[in-house]
Amino acid sequence: MSMPVLDLELVKAFVAVADQRSFTRAAAMLNRTQSAVSMQIKRLEERLGVELLHRTKVNVDLSPAGEGLLGYARRLLVLNDEAVGRLRDHKVEGIVRLGVMDDYGTLVVPPLLASFVSGYPHIHIEMETGLTATMGERLGEAFDLVISMHAEGQGEGEFLRREQAVWAAGAAHTVEEQDPLPLALYPQGCLFRKWALEALDSAKRRWRLAFVSHSLGAAESIAAQGLAVTVVKSGTFPPKLRPLSGRDGLPRLPAADIRLHRASNLSSAGSLLADHLVAGMSKPHAFRQHEIDTY
Repeated sequence: MSMPVLDLELVKAFVAVADQRSFTRAAAMLNRTQSAVSMQIKRLEERLGVELLHRTKVNVDLSPAGEGLLGYARRLLVLNDEAVGRLRDHKVEGIVRLGVMDDYGTLVVPPLLASFVSGYPHIHIEMETGLTATMGERLGEAFDLVISMHAEGQGEGEFLRREQAVWAAGAAHTVEEQDPLPLALYPQGCLFRKWALEALDSAKRRWRLAFVSHSLGAAESIAAQGLAVTVVKSGTFPPKLRPLSGRDGLPRLPAADIRLHRASNLSSAGSLLADHLVAGMSKPHAFRQHEIDTY
């Protein structure tokens, strides 16, 4: 004997009556006539072969079978809404302009974009990497979403994760006796550049800007050759470099908050991508955190 298949319209009527404890109120909520709702409940009871409701002149109560069905009925309706919503979202079209830091745009964001595009093939993403300090000023005009870095505990937007700024050098590069200390940093406006120079000045450690580049990869390559010291994030620490600490004569650097900023006029396509990025980047161990020697 085959199992009966539940009609979700009948299930919806049953949940409405169970919640309202009244056919009249349930009919008004469903925008149907009372007789139509009563007929739907009768059809559901006949299909299941059980009585779901006890009807009196005063109110409507659930039978033991109705109480047992109610939880399953709610779950069926929730799953239906999720499935239909997912299929509708799948058809969303649009272009989303994303601004992001160079290292995140290289290492962290691409896998998230790949998983997103597989679910939303009609949404096209345009990504620009670089210094995000000025990208926020163009949010809504040039960018729909911006992932940027702020001083710990500061900045607007949605918190994604915390990153420790770390001194880094080539594997064989010793820096204790270098005076002035050669640095490979980024142009003015970069928070890491500001922190590095302020920390060295406070420690009365002489320095010189040996290399300045908009490219994080270029700065890391210069450091890997032993030509300078650079600053990177703990979560995207390059394997070709080694972290430096107080034992190398360098002062500790602050931590930074990574935050997502959404344009006020964000489209449905942009909202879907933003939610996907938040979910992916907020997960513990979403990407490796390099273990840094303590100071």
